[in-house]
Amino acid sequence: MTSLIERDRASLWHPYAPASGTLPLWEVEAAGGVALRLRDEGGRVHEVLDAMSSWWSVIHGYRHPVLDAAVQRQLASFSHVMFGGLTHQPAVDLAEKLVAMAPGDRLERVFLADSGSVSVEVALKLAVQFQTASGRPKRQRFLTVRGGYHGDTFAAMGVCDPVDGMHSVFPGLLAGNVFAPRPPAAADATPETIGAWRAAIGNLASAHADELAAIIVEPVLQGAGGMFAYPPECVRVLRELADHHGLLLILDEIATGFGRTGELFAADHAGVVPDIMCVGKALTGGYLTLAAVLCTGDVARAVSRSGAGALLHGPTFMANPLACAVAKASLGLLQDGDWRSDVSRVGAGLAKGLAPALELDAVTDVRTIGAVGVIELRDAVDVAAVTRTAVEHGVWVRPFRNLIYAMPPYISSASDVETIATGMVAAASTVADTVQQKAAV
Repeated sequence: MTSLIERDRASLWHPYAPASGTLPLWEVEAAGGVALRLRDEGGRVHEVLDAMSSWWSVIHGYRHPVLDAAVQRQLASFSHVMFGGLTHQPAVDLAEKLVAMAPGDRLERVFLADSGSVSVEVALKLAVQFQTASGRPKRQRFLTVRGGYHGDTFAAMGVCDPVDGMHSVFPGLLAGNVFAPRPPAAADATPETIGAWRAAIGNLASAHADELAAIIVEPVLQGAGGMFAYPPECVRVLRELADHHGLLLILDEIATGFGRTGELFAADHAGVVPDIMCVGKALTGGYLTLAAVLCTGDVARAVSRSGAGALLHGPTFMANPLACAVAKASLGLLQDGDWRSDVSRVGAGLAKGLAPALELDAVTDVRTIGAVGVIELRDAVDVAAVTRTAVEHGVWVRPFRNLIYAMPPYISSASDVETIATGMVAAASTVADTVQQKAAV
C-alpha cells in the first residue's frame, strides 16, 4: 500500500524545498500539549517535543481545551462571513483586546489580515497612503536594516535583507528600498558601536527623507534573518529618526509579539510606541491563520480623509470568525495566566541547557532572549542530518542556514526544556562530527 509520505511526494510542494521531494518527510499522527507523534519514512514512530511551536505559533501547546472550545462554540454559530459591510462579535472583541494590550495608548485602529506577510503588505500600503494623504506623494520607499525578514510576498520581500535574505533571486521584481547597517549585537554592544550605528542610519535617513514613507524593523530580535538580538536603544533611535523626518515607524512584531522575547511586545523593551504594528503567528495560538495591523488614530484619520477615502486592501477571509474567536481565547490565556514566568522558565532552561554547545568547534555562538534559544554554527547545517539527530533525541527542530534554534511553547516544563536543549546540542554535535570527517578526508 502506498504510504502517506509517498502520496505527498507525488503531488505536494513543501516550503523552501524542491518539488522533487528529496528532503526527508515526517508524518504527524497526533499532537497534544508540547508533543508530536511522528512516523518516519521507514514506518518507525517517534514521540518528540516540538521545539518550534509550529513556526513560533503554538505558544499554549496543541489541543488546548480552552482554544478547542472557542472554535467549537463559534463553529456552532457560523464559520465565515465576508467583512465588507458586515461585522460580528468575534472581530469586535478581538480588536478591543488587541488595542487594550498594545504598547502605549496610541494604537487604536485594527485591520485584520490573512497572514503575517499580508499584514506587512497592508502596513506598507498604509504608510504610503498616509504620506500621500499628508501631501507628500513622493514618499514611496522604506528605510530598514540589514538582516531583516518580513515575509515572502512581494512588498514584504522588498524590505527583507537584499543580499543575505532568501529573495535575492528576484532582483528585478523587488522595490529599491534603503538599507542601513544591521544594529550591533545585544551581547557585545557598547556606547561606541551604538553611536556609530546611530550616525550611519541617521545619515541615510537624512539623505533619503524626501522619498521615505516609513521605517520598518523587527524590534529587538530579527527572526528568520538570523535570530539576531540587538539593543532596545536602537529601537529608540528609530523612533527619534521617524519623528524628526516625518516618517512613520512600523514595528513587525509577528514573531516577537505576545511574550516571546520576555515582554508582551518587543517594543516594550525600548518603551517605544510605533505608528503601525504588525502581529501574527502566536495570535491564534497556532490554530488558524490570522494577523493584524494596528495603527494610531492619526494615521487612520489621515487615510480616511484622503482622496481614496479608504485603506485599499480587503482580503476575502479578513476577520474570519473562527480565527477571531480562537485568537481572543488565546490572548485571554495570556492575560489570565503567568506568561512572564513561563517565558522566564523556558529561557533559563535554554540558557543552561545550550551552554555546553559552546565547547564544540563547529559552534560560534549560543544566545537566548526570552523563550528563544539559538546555537549558531560556522557553516550551513545539513538540515536532514540535524533534524534526524534531534528526532532520535526526542526533539523536533527545523534548522535553517547556520542556526539550530528553539522557540518552545510557553507551557513547556523545565524537564521538557532540558530535553529540547539536550537534543539541540546533540544535533550540533552531528554537525561537528561531519566537519571533522570532511577534514580527515
